[in-house]
Amino acid sequence: MSRTPAGSPDDPRGLERFHEERATYTVRGSDQPDLAGGCEVIRETVRTLPTRPGVYRMHDARGDVLYVGKARALKNRVANYTQVDRLSGRLQRMVSQTRSMTIVTTNSEAEALLLEAQLIKRFRPPYNVLLRDDKSFPFILLRADHDFPRIMKHRGARKAKGNYYGPFASAGSVNVTINALQKLFLLRSCTDSFFSRRDRPCLLYQIKRCSAPCVGRIDVEGYAELTREAKDFLGGRSSAVQRKIETQMAEAAEALDFERAAMLRDRLRAATFIQGSQAINAEGMTDADIFALAGKGGQIGIQAFFIRGGQNWGHRAFFPTHTEGLSEEDVMQSFLTQFYEEVPPARTILVDRDLPECELLAEAFRELAGGKVEISVPQRGNRRRLIAQASRNAVEALDRRLAERGTQAKILAELAEFLELPEPPQRIEIYDNSHIQGTKAVGAMVVAGPEGFVKNQYRKFNIKSAQSDDDYAMMREVMTRRFGRAQEEDPERESGTWPDLVLIDGGKGQMHSVQDALEELGIEDVPLIAIAKGPHHGREGREVFHFPDGREKMLPTNSPVLFHLQRLRDEVHRFAIGAHRAKRSRSITASPLDEIPGIGPARKRALLLHFGTAGKVRAASLEDLKRTPGVSVGVAQTVYDFYHPSG
Repeated sequence: MSRTPAGSPDDPRGLERFHEERATYTVRGSDQPDLAGGCEVIRETVRTLPTRPGVYRMHDARGDVLYVGKARALKNRVANYTQVDRLSGRLQRMVSQTRSMTIVTTNSEAEALLLEAQLIKRFRPPYNVLLRDDKSFPFILLRADHDFPRIMKHRGARKAKGNYYGPFASAGSVNVTINALQKLFLLRSCTDSFFSRRDRPCLLYQIKRCSAPCVGRIDVEGYAELTREAKDFLGGRSSAVQRKIETQMAEAAEALDFERAAMLRDRLRAATFIQGSQAINAEGMTDADIFALAGKGGQIGIQAFFIRGGQNWGHRAFFPTHTEGLSEEDVMQSFLTQFYEEVPPARTILVDRDLPECELLAEAFRELAGGKVEISVPQRGNRRRLIAQASRNAVEALDRRLAERGTQAKILAELAEFLELPEPPQRIEIYDNSHIQGTKAVGAMVVAGPEGFVKNQYRKFNIKSAQSDDDYAMMREVMTRRFGRAQEEDPERESGTWPDLVLIDGGKGQMHSVQDALEELGIEDVPLIAIAKGPHHGREGREVFHFPDGREKMLPTNSPVLFHLQRLRDEVHRFAIGAHRAKRSRSITASPLDEIPGIGPARKRALLLHFGTAGKVRAASLEDLKRTPGVSVGVAQTVYDFYHPSG
């Protein structure tokens, strides 16, 4: 669960509870690392600091956040950074880059801990341990805003009214569980609009995965009973639910109602499937999260198991970054703080090692969970076996990660050799366009690095100037906008967002378009390559790579480098197609009334209900517009003036 502590800078309900100030001092040569200058900035800041709890941020010469930290006593904690001889090399580098600081005071150290996690997530500073996982966790949502509640998968902010169950480790584990729950409780999964339009049962009823409340095959009371059973099952009372179904099945068989008995038998099998698909034995546990850490070759992996209601809801491996020079205990503590900024804490948290500030973490998580949270290191029994299993999984996941990174590094080295690059690329940008005869044209940029696709760096470009089906003009526009903005925002190329390689989905024409666009911007040192289908169009493995100087190359059909480049090309194609389809879908539901400034959804709805079509609204007289229910005289005048500017 993502939560902003009351009174934090992100929470408008309680800004008065915090005091934030930015201390900025000019240092000679401040654009270069300067240890003495950084210490002077920190000393000047310390002079004004209270001994209260709070959070501090260190900024470089550009104003970017270098580090976010929390303290029980700000003055004492920040002063430690001026004792250079006691700092590690990593912290000395950070201090040498510090040119200003931001201070936020809080009411307690636990509140500071929660705020620290929020700010790390927002700014992603290079000297903080970072939880690198840009995917939010999926939940099961059983909605409570309808007579016949819907069961569904949910991600993101938990705004809808209902009961949330999770987190699940992956979307796949949620989908499997929901499918089984539909067989077990026959709850609907369709949208409210689909539900309201039905006049006969859909396929889910036919395959016994829905009770068809949309057409009255079950009444409100009967559906409410199924909903209560689902809540009991997901809440940890699965055994009681199974016993109840077993009793009902026996009663139906005794009454010779074999059809109902068969239906109850199928429901019981679904319950058994859910219980039997557990990857770990969660006996004796209700709600718990289990974490174990493994370290090897300077890399750290953390394995997490999620148990809710006595059921294992999946596991996931995490690989935090920026862990150099930190103890494994500190890494685990930082990881947990950031992890529970996104996810509601379980009442029991099991870890494989003692943490430096275990009591403080428990206090902070208690505030998030709304009740007591226990953090412990099990020493015996079933809990210890769970930790041992998580530890084995952490080691195995880290070994796989290191093997994959080694393979990826080899592929990137071979890629650099094939494309004649000076070194393996750390940031590859791939571009493609998607349109139908020039309409709803969208440009797409996908980013890949040594660890795979960087999805939070993907970008879409709504084509503006190229109105025809000129692919070359579209590509020129995308490149002009992308690199023109890069020159404005990062002319010195220090942010790491300039590509080491640009891969274009296309042939010679697209290559020349990109070259022309970059030459007009004065950019001549960005490596370019275009990938085309080759002489046998449509056949995988015969791609031709076009170089800026006009040369062409091909790779063997079984080359790992070719497979990697095909994967990059396919990903940008998928992203571009998706963006184009989304744009087309929006245009289908768009209305000409959207162009009228100051006319919101309610007014548009009132006008369309009264006149029937946007064309009739356009042709209506001012008097007719004024008579529209729900439309004021001023709004009517606005609509009339928009369509009759000379009148």
